Amino acid sequence: MDIFERILKDDGGPLGQYRKQAHGYFAFPKLEGVKEGEIGPYMMFNGQKVLAWTFNNYLGLANHPEVRKTDAEAAAKWGLAYPMGARPMSGHTSLHERLERELAEFECKEDAYLFNFGYQGMISLIDSVITRHDVIVYDSEAHACIMDGVRLHLGKRIVYPHNDIERCEKALQRATKICEETGGGILLITEGVYGMTGALGKLDEICALKDKYNFRILIDDAHGFGVMGPHGRGTSEHFGVMDKIDLYFGAFAKSMASIGGFVASHKYIIDYLRYNLRSQIYAKSLPMPLVEGNLKRLDLIRKGDDLRAQLWKVTRALQDGLRKRGFDIGAAEACVTPVFIKGEVAEATDILVDLRENYHIFCSAVVYPVVPKDVIMFRLIPTAMHNLEHVEYTLNAFEELQKKITAGAYKGAKEVRNMSIE
Repeated sequence: MDIFERILKDDGGPLGQYRKQAHGYFAFPKLEGVKEGEIGPYMMFNGQKVLAWTFNNYLGLANHPEVRKTDAEAAAKWGLAYPMGARPMSGHTSLHERLERELAEFECKEDAYLFNFGYQGMISLIDSVITRHDVIVYDSEAHACIMDGVRLHLGKRIVYPHNDIERCEKALQRATKICEETGGGILLITEGVYGMTGALGKLDEICALKDKYNFRILIDDAHGFGVMGPHGRGTSEHFGVMDKIDLYFGAFAKSMASIGGFVASHKYIIDYLRYNLRSQIYAKSLPMPLVEGNLKRLDLIRKGDDLRAQLWKVTRALQDGLRKRGFDIGAAEACVTPVFIKGEVAEATDILVDLRENYHIFCSAVVYPVVPKDVIMFRLIPTAMHNLEHVEYTLNAFEELQKKITAGAYKGAKEVRNMSIE
């Protein structure tokens, strides 16, 4: 069969099957600033002003005046083309090096290397440090970029149930036996913060296993960098294990409200990666306005105690309020706050329409196959831009929704509501 013919006949997959009803509303929504170009707690959606709990803009840097000023000046100075070429060829600059030095210092590592995109960077990082003789041990709820990186591995890979340290240890025991035969090593991959649920990876317990087994740890701390720990150095700082993490991966797309990412480690490891990371060898260098902008953002993160304090005040108020009202928010400890409700996909769309159109609250809804078939997960992301009034309004709205759910107000939904917007 012709490939395109097969795709034409395909229903679109678990999520794509709803694209005709969902596009522009449930999926690919257009959120616009109340003031053009600005990202704030209130946004415009479908002609209405909504309270947005959907951005990973944890510290509010997207609209910080110093950030906007630096971004604008850097774009005017350099344009988006400079530097042209990949880093090893003609895209290397002293400012790229400076950002790497400052990131390494911030993470208490010897060196760091930049990624153009976090997702591609993680895939390429796994591919670069692993050979077919090695074994990868990883958490079952690892991010898609980790999963895709693991899929490229030609050797053994062992998954353990989410945050189950007993099963993790058994996986390490099995991996150790395999490596005794292959002569390879073990790379354990986990996340600092699980971005869908706000749960923390049990880094302290995993690191303690280093006393019994020989393995290296790679953590994806995209949602922890800049936010977790007393100084925002991440989840490893939060657990007091920064010196036990062998490869620290951070992303710029969350707390920094930018693009890109980095890996920090020993100098000899970073030297090796510079010449072996395919995603950077064969891709254009990170544009200079982003490099300058990320330097400014890192400076603000270093000085960002007040921003982090506001973020955590809002986060705790939201999570405590939801729990007190009887909502299931799972194991959330970081800022990402899930609300789990029993229901089907059709019900989820009706509830979401009610939230957006009648309560003017914009958050994401997550359905099967990301969560089990009978579960709806609403995902709220607090930021330093929010305040306690926003929290109180949202808690009251969810309390009213819960009463409607209990009364069966959404139970009649049999099909996904058609809310597509061209």
